[in-house]
Amino acid sequence: MMKIFLVSLGLGVAAATFVAIFWSIAFPAHRLWPPKRYTTMTPVLVWVPTFTLFGVLLVLGVMEWNSLAVPAWIRFGLGVPLIVAGNIVVWSEASHFGIPQTGGAKGSLRTEGMYRYSRNPQYVADIAIVGGWIILSASGSVAAVGLAGIAILIAAPFAEEPWLKAQYGSAFQDYMRRVRRFL
Repeated sequence: MMKIFLVSLGLGVAAATFVAIFWSIAFPAHRLWPPKRYTTMTPVLVWVPTFTLFGVLLVLGVMEWNSLAVPAWIRFGLGVPLIVAGNIVVWSEASHFGIPQTGGAKGSLRTEGMYRYSRNPQYVADIAIVGGWIILSASGSVAAVGLAGIAILIAAPFAEEPWLKAQYGSAFQDYMRRVRRFL
């Protein structure tokens, strides 16, 4: 019963987030992401779903640890390095931006650090973390919820780029020509 609740919660949060991202892509003048104004509610609206989804993935992975019977050398040899590398990138880049800008507040255009190689290194790193956890936990439920989360992480830059163009103009367009969206 708990597993069904957690999978439903995870997929529900992922679906709602994906709808908000898709809405923002389809209707950029009425976008939800990035927020038009950063208010005291913005961190709640950004981080509660994010941490809920990651929390659901963590708990499901522990509950169903290695239920798919994936060999340990694959789980630990591939899953752990993806999680570690992803965390290094996410937290090092978040430290440069600060949590508010990472969560949608206006700031400066970052083109240094990992942003020299990818316009979205934090999303790529989050994909690595989620993918690594799917592999390490070897859980079908984690795979289902995690793949929904990865779809959000792939879609989010498409909602952000019109906003970035409007914010930073030719500087962002020059940056787009030089640096790939993901890798």
